[in-house]
Amino acid sequence: MTNFLLIPGGGCDPSYWRLVVGALAARGHRGIPVDLPCEDDAADLSDYADAVVAQNPRDGTRPVVVAHSLGGFTGPLACARVDAAALVYVSGMIPRPGERPGQWWEATGCEEAQRAAAEAGGYDADDPNALFYNDVDAALVAGVVERAQSDTPMLAPWPGDALPDLPTRFVLFGDDRFFPEPFMRAVVAQRLGVVPAVMPGGHMAMLSHPAELADLLVAAVPSAG
Repeated sequence: MTNFLLIPGGGCDPSYWRLVVGALAARGHRGIPVDLPCEDDAADLSDYADAVVAQNPRDGTRPVVVAHSLGGFTGPLACARVDAAALVYVSGMIPRPGERPGQWWEATGCEEAQRAAAEAGGYDADDPNALFYNDVDAALVAGVVERAQSDTPMLAPWPGDALPDLPTRFVLFGDDRFFPEPFMRAVVAQRLGVVPAVMPGGHMAMLSHPAELADLLVAAVPSAG
């Protein structure tokens, strides 16, 4: 059995991982949705990493750290501290040392990519439902718990010296409108240098395609020996 530490994105309640938790359990693994102090203006990225460490079971096994969206700035910081076996970015923001999370959008050209994709796809890039929940059942969207996201983690440079030196994968959502596929492929190539695994789903594919995501997470577990 592997523990998967499931780090949420900005302003997200950990409950949005619940379907993936069930899918992982059906495959003999344990998903642990991490509750970040996202509403606390006193909490920075180091505090977010502290939260991951505090919620790691410490049962003698090496967890897989899973980082979604803004969680990509937290996941790499926690890996060494939980003795992670692997890191998986799930449509995650890949940091660079010294870069503030708030700079990431301009540095990568994200906003321009979002606008271009919206124009080509005929949807409103300023509509959160169209941007985040384009393939999620309306009943599931209605049950999503949204939380405030403090600006504090966005303001200070990312404190890591480098990305973790351990098996790292990237799961790309093929129908993601928040991080459109061509844009994110380029970011992954430039910042991570790996070929992403691609699966169906928008930015919240953990709600629309939990089984497919669970399969890819399980596949990321390094084989023993």
